[in-house]
Amino acid sequence: MLRIVITFFIIFFSISSLRAEVINEIEVKNNIRVSPQTIINFGKIEIGKDYNQNDLNTILKNLYDTNFFSDLNISIENGKLTIFVEENKIIQTLQIRGLKTKTLNEALRKEIILRDKSPYNEFQASQDLQLIKNVLTSFGYYFATVTSTLQENENNTVNLIYDIDLGEKALISKIEFTGNKVIKDRKLRNVITSEENRFWKFITSKKYLDYNQVQLDKRLLKNFYLDKGYYQVEIRDSSAQLLDSGDFNLIFNIEAGPKFRINKTELVIPTDYNIKNFEKVSEILTDMEGEIYSFTRVGKLVDQIDKISLSREYEFITAKINEEVLDENLLNLKIVISETEKKYVEIVNITGNNITQERVIRDQLEVDEGDPFNELLHAKSINNIKSLRIFKNVQSEIIDGKEENTKVINIKVEEQPTGELALGAGVGSEGSSIGFSVSENNYLGRAIKLRTSLDVSDDSIKGQFSIYNPNFNYTDKALSTNIQSIVTDKLTKSGYKSSKTGFSFGTSFEQYENFTLTPKISSFVEKLETNSEASDTLKKQEGDYFDTALFYALTYDKRNRKFRPSEGYLSQFLQNIPLVADDKAILNGYEFSKYNLWGEELITNISLYTRAINSLDDSKDVRVSDRLGLPRTKLRGFESGKVGPKDGSDYVGGNYAASLNFSSNIPMLLPSVETLDVNFFIDAGNVWGVDYSNTIDDSNTIRSSTGLGVDWWTPIGPLSFTFAQPLSKASTDKTQTFQFNIGTTF
Repeated sequence: MLRIVITFFIIFFSISSLRAEVINEIEVKNNIRVSPQTIINFGKIEIGKDYNQNDLNTILKNLYDTNFFSDLNISIENGKLTIFVEENKIIQTLQIRGLKTKTLNEALRKEIILRDKSPYNEFQASQDLQLIKNVLTSFGYYFATVTSTLQENENNTVNLIYDIDLGEKALISKIEFTGNKVIKDRKLRNVITSEENRFWKFITSKKYLDYNQVQLDKRLLKNFYLDKGYYQVEIRDSSAQLLDSGDFNLIFNIEAGPKFRINKTELVIPTDYNIKNFEKVSEILTDMEGEIYSFTRVGKLVDQIDKISLSREYEFITAKINEEVLDENLLNLKIVISETEKKYVEIVNITGNNITQERVIRDQLEVDEGDPFNELLHAKSINNIKSLRIFKNVQSEIIDGKEENTKVINIKVEEQPTGELALGAGVGSEGSSIGFSVSENNYLGRAIKLRTSLDVSDDSIKGQFSIYNPNFNYTDKALSTNIQSIVTDKLTKSGYKSSKTGFSFGTSFEQYENFTLTPKISSFVEKLETNSEASDTLKKQEGDYFDTALFYALTYDKRNRKFRPSEGYLSQFLQNIPLVADDKAILNGYEFSKYNLWGEELITNISLYTRAINSLDDSKDVRVSDRLGLPRTKLRGFESGKVGPKDGSDYVGGNYAASLNFSSNIPMLLPSVETLDVNFFIDAGNVWGVDYSNTIDDSNTIRSSTGLGVDWWTPIGPLSFTFAQPLSKASTDKTQTFQFNIGTTF
């Protein structure tokens, strides 16, 4: 009987505690800034509604979530709900002290939660303190200290102050690549953006340990390996090892895995689709069979499907790439084309662009407001925005629109500093040089690139200012303008000095797939001076000149990538036509380069280089400063400018120049030396033709050479040197069997 009675009372009181009561009146006590009605709205409290204990707990949660209150108490008696509040003090001002740069200040304020005029919350303040430390670490300030102070004001508000001592920025002492990385360190260093600290690198910011920069390096490394066929590559980790000196060793752990070839490819499309519309995709897939897997090739395949998506017949398609790994380092590639649900873009919201104009971002969209929504084209839009390289991060979110068949696209960008300062220097067997440049890649928030530079060598000074607009007047055509001044002083060597100043402007656009047209108009004034060391012919050309010319280039690019290609070819024809000139000379040129990959690592290149310049006026000759020679890289083993026609002691250049070059890397030579690569080459070329004289020796001898080129990464910068042995030459040529160049950035 006693147990029954006890059980009865327990049940009775439990039911009583959960008993609902109708609220007829609400009273708010101890509130100062927050009005009673606002508190009622925050708590989502309704007059005349039954409330039990669970409901009261929900009201408490709603009110605490506002961060306006430090303490709350709720009670119900006779239909009256009483709310007693302790308000959090309002932050009058939030100060961040100790920072010298506006960029860092803005970055911190974006991350922290508490703001001016927001309620002060002790827990949130401690969270913000940790957030500040994390942001500073991501910027390379690993030794920064942060303290917070709370100042009470007379008006029942507080000032929240964060004092920051940045300390020394963390420097990268050494960069290491560990694991089964397969590829040499020297090549990997060229892939990443981070650099080792050296005493002369007093300008570059890449020597600092920066979390965002390291994350970018990891992405670059992975894409580099994927492009070389290492389908299962893992950039397992990146770590920073603190040294006793206070600097860091940056370590990338890489597991390359095996290199994969594509075994079979397959294209799957809906049965009611016309296969002829996908012939180009089928051709690319067929060509990929038996080849090394390439991330770039897969990207081009997706680009081709994107073009099909742009046609009205296939607005609502998507593509899925299925990659099946087989034995023996093979994989099958299947492209599955399917039709998606028919949706349209209701609106595209773009946020985070405080500097960049919204039009710049919208110009990169393949899918805009009112267009059919297509997953492939949306992904391409995001890649287009990223390719501008003016944003640290680009994110997108797709949600349902107001109408049943619509989508809303939210794009959030995070801006980053877009200015660059560079200083470089080099010394070699042909002299020394130094260069300085300042650039801005997002001028006026319009993605316009500005660059000014100064380059000084032993016998020339070149200064220039350039503007490049990648999308002039929203025409999808690039517009470039360049102002430059060049002084070439060869009074001591050849008895003449040329001072040339002027400007050029032009455009560049892809006329057809892989085919680019680049027209340009240029105007220059030139002053040619001579001294007693000059030949009679040079003295006759002394004077002032004015030239206006039309230049254009037709480029067909079928390389697998523009940087360090391994397959494909590049063909380019160029011409410079005088429009208004004192000496009317027309320049024609053609270049061709073919790349082949043999096995896994052996890359060969065969290239042809030709130039011809001729006067259109039979009574005048081609000016000495316009005459032709061969670039040093086209004829190794000979002194630059010391090949071809010779007038007395002067090498005057020719009306024609041509070279044929073969080069190949030698991956099997010194494979264990991580910082060194060796290349084999054979060069053959000639410079000939003297339009102003029939008596000058115009040798038809083909100059040729063979040798080895070495690229070596050293602690003071990249060093390249060439051992060349001339095979054939003219008696007047000056040879140079050893050439070297070492350069670095600051």
